Amino acid sequence: MSDRITTPLLSIPRLGLGTYLLTGAQGQASVESALAMGYRALDTAEMYGNEMEVGAGLHASGLPREDVFVTSKVWWDHLSPGEIRQACETSLRKLGTDYLDLYLVHWPSADMDLHRVMHDMTRLREEGLARAIGVANFPPHLLKRAIETGAPIAANQVEYHAQLSQDRLLDIARPNNIVLTAYSPLGRGAMTENPVIQAVAARHGTGAGQVALAWLLRQDGVAAIPKASRPESQRANLEALALADRLTEADVAELDALPKNQRFVNPAFAPDWAA
Repeated sequence: MSDRITTPLLSIPRLGLGTYLLTGAQGQASVESALAMGYRALDTAEMYGNEMEVGAGLHASGLPREDVFVTSKVWWDHLSPGEIRQACETSLRKLGTDYLDLYLVHWPSADMDLHRVMHDMTRLREEGLARAIGVANFPPHLLKRAIETGAPIAANQVEYHAQLSQDRLLDIARPNNIVLTAYSPLGRGAMTENPVIQAVAARHGTGAGQVALAWLLRQDGVAAIPKASRPESQRANLEALALADRLTEADVAELDALPKNQRFVNPAFAPDWAA
């Protein structure tokens, strides 16, 4: 299995570092640790309030900018005309970079003009502020509508783990060369406590979190961005890449059979997931 996913619109590391809640000096240190360990994708957002720390960690790493895939996102209440560009430029200043590798609409807004939003996002790509654009937290019906605008959508970032199905989204994303990026891939820790996942992990002499990540990473067109502040957690997550190739058909069948209806991220402004 390759450690990157390549589509006509982008080439993205299959495993990246999620940075939600990684702020201040500890947040910067976590970014530096991950990059020193071999991570080459960083995921942040204006809402996280840590773009300056992520940018400082990237700069301190000494790595060439082109070697690290950087994603950020515009918040759902900044989708009016002109606001998306302003938000993107602010993110770029805080990150200390001239461009983003991927820029996403963080959440859909109930009253957004989707055609206008995707038009404005496309302009950022055309002008070089973002190498690729996409969406996040778009359920199937909204992803279809976004595709219909003709915008070059490269990714949809959603909650995805071994206890939450995203089959309907994958059925749309794959034929359209859209990467599905899994956030909360460990279900805020729930995957590490699941007895079925623990049993698979025991057979491989590894941790349940690594098995849960490996189950995602072995899937076509799926990337994952687990948050990890401690070096030992970052290292364990990296090891899931190799484990993905070692899971047996029996292992995968057990993980596939887990109930797939557990959602951990569902704020009041979330869209109708079932529509």
